[in-house]
Amino acid sequence: MSGNREAPPFLWQDRDNPDHLIGIVPDLLKEILEPLGVTADVRHVGNWARVQYLAKAGDLDMVAGAFMSSERFGYMDYILPPIFQLPTSVWVPAGEEFVYRHWPDLLDKKGSTLIDNSFGQNFDHYAEENLNIFGTPSIQQSFLMAQAGRVDYVLFEKFQGRAMLAREGKADQFTALEPPISSEGVFFTFPKKSPCNSDDFREAVADVLYKLVKDGRVEELITEYKQRKAIGD
Repeated sequence: MSGNREAPPFLWQDRDNPDHLIGIVPDLLKEILEPLGVTADVRHVGNWARVQYLAKAGDLDMVAGAFMSSERFGYMDYILPPIFQLPTSVWVPAGEEFVYRHWPDLLDKKGSTLIDNSFGQNFDHYAEENLNIFGTPSIQQSFLMAQAGRVDYVLFEKFQGRAMLAREGKADQFTALEPPISSEGVFFTFPKKSPCNSDDFREAVADVLYKLVKDGRVEELITEYKQRKAIGD
């Protein structure tokens, strides 16, 4: 299993064990799979674009956290319910804020985000048709481009952005404009070509996930990570 390594506190590369990913999502996944007698090996396999490439090829058994998009429906099966809802923000260098109320306010701006990132079907379609957004292999590169004046804004999830900037000592150097461009559900998925992708196993995973989400376990994990200073308020 793998996912987006640049999504703290939900998922990020373990500095002590760089071949693995840690965070809220792997912790939740462990609680889902243990009652089923399955062990999760959440590996770091490269950037988000490579994770999706491996999922298409069937070289991953599960993707630990993905937004829905029509393209991804072609090679992954989504598990309901969503793990959580994530807002995506327009991030700008502090002091370089501009008026932003809705998507058309970005028409005359240059943006950046991760290669192959998705922010929901509606925004993805609007961005492809109307916006100038430069893809990078690392979200840190996008933020550096904004600081250097090469782009006007960065598109990145609100919670992950706060956590990443705090970890890098840059919490005061960027501002997330309001409102978010989108707020989308994040899902566990099974690549269609994975031998683990059976109807019975998907149903078993969905049953445990539903109970944990209903019982507020995700919110509990977020609170735990806040207490560890792994996520901002």
